[in-house]
Amino acid sequence: MLQVCLNGRRGPGDSAAVPVVPGALAEAAAAAVAAGAEDVHVHPRTPCGSDTLSPRVLAETLTAIRAVVDVPVGVTTGAWAEPDPVRRLARVRSWTVLPDHASVNWHEPGAESLAAALLDRGVAVEAGLWSGTDGPARFLRSSLAPRVLRVLAEVTDPSPDTAEDTARALLATLAPLARSPHARPVLLHGEDGSAWPVLRLALSLGLDTRIGLEDTLLLPDGTPAVSNTRLVAAALAGSAEPGASAPETVSA
Repeated sequence: MLQVCLNGRRGPGDSAAVPVVPGALAEAAAAAVAAGAEDVHVHPRTPCGSDTLSPRVLAETLTAIRAVVDVPVGVTTGAWAEPDPVRRLARVRSWTVLPDHASVNWHEPGAESLAAALLDRGVAVEAGLWSGTDGPARFLRSSLAPRVLRVLAEVTDPSPDTAEDTARALLATLAPLARSPHARPVLLHGEDGSAWPVLRLALSLGLDTRIGLEDTLLLPDGTPAVSNTRLVAAALAGSAEPGASAPETVSA
């Protein structure tokens, strides 16, 4: 499965290609899905461009995107959108239009309660496990681990030279889950300099992965990406390159 991550915390100041308002996000999602993306991850934004968990903005964004795509649409619950765990939980409980799934970064304060609240509301959870944090260890101890939709394994190492090693180390940390009767699918991805090396590793291992302007502004050859669609097309072209391994089911 290839997910498209439309915008993240980036904005027009990073690249004119980054969509922000609901209409632009919907247009970008439709084009990316037409190019082969099977899932959408989006950061709803305030009119001034900040990430938000506002029920009104979330509803506008999800409604616009769902009007043009028929794949699952998920959102972030990152602490940068609302640093206070109590207020973040209240925001999620006030949502009037629900996403299909939401990512919860397990190293952030209040992650366990937030994930439980989402599950109680019928929203699937992507467990965000970042390299270089205690998120993976905390997740391995969590009673909610068997209930998440997938593990979102994120390589935060920005170096293309060491990203693959960091990714393999992160996957090794999650190995106990792979031996569990409650194993969950893994979506492995990187960011910035690690985006393409980690995507290639994920494809070679048969894992789910993602690409989009949240993770990188550059195509594999280093030229600026003019759209999420171009990134999706490049990722799918890479999966068909000679020597790429056939997909297999790998979970953790």
